Amino acid sequence: EISTTSQRPRLKSMSSILLPSVFLATVCLAPLAAWLVDMARSHYTPLQYLCWCLARLLTRLLWRAQTVGKFPRIAGGAIIVINHRSSVDPFFVQTSLHRKAHWMVAKEYVEHPALGWFLRGVCECIPANRHGIDTASTKAAIRFASQGELVGMLPEGRINRTEELLLPARPGAALVALKAGVPLIPCYVEGSPFGGSVLSPFFMTAHTRIYFGQPIETSEYAARADEDGVAAELMLLALRAIADLAGRPDFQPQLAGRKWNPAAKAPANSEAAEGSE
Repeated sequence: EISTTSQRPRLKSMSSILLPSVFLATVCLAPLAAWLVDMARSHYTPLQYLCWCLARLLTRLLWRAQTVGKFPRIAGGAIIVINHRSSVDPFFVQTSLHRKAHWMVAKEYVEHPALGWFLRGVCECIPANRHGIDTASTKAAIRFASQGELVGMLPEGRINRTEELLLPARPGAALVALKAGVPLIPCYVEGSPFGGSVLSPFFMTAHTRIYFGQPIETSEYAARADEDGVAAELMLLALRAIADLAGRPDFQPQLAGRKWNPAAKAPANSEAAEGSE
């Protein structure tokens, strides 16, 4: 009895130490467990998920980004088409998703000594040649979308510095969606920061909003996919959907003409913008 009695204070002392320790360990490990589960659901690699978290933190704190509505529930592939006002536009869309998207990025950036390793190895971007027809990047986009992946495209081809809502665009995104048999998802990014250079947004504040539209199915166009003008018709439909998200249902989008050169700087006024031919 004396032995049992003497052990009771010792057990109480151990409990008083053990319980707080278990509680503290649970508090510390629970966020890590939630982080690992979230990463597994996202299909990102650990490095990609870490970059996604940092980018999301950046867009929410520096640029006060808000996603209006949710990205449509799509189990398979899709082509995301967005307006282009800043070099960081894909940041806002990607951090609003919980799936990896392969963004078509100008080849000169993907091959840049300082940025290339990140854009190719971490972001898995698709290098696009802005100086003419790029069959390789188109095939890569079709392959990713056909395999159930998301592909992000900016049909204006360059940053819009005009007062127009959208620059004339090429129908490449619609063509990729038709060939891959996946929907187009319109997206409008409002209030993107841009100060004239690729890095300027990182030294600016903003209040950015991201709007997602409903998927535009391409199945009803599949039988006419090889006909002239079908991709253009579908692209105009997607551009009008972007205009609707921007609150501009009256806007009449245009397709770029044969002299379209996305590598050139967009003119400062809308009259000088290149029209369709």
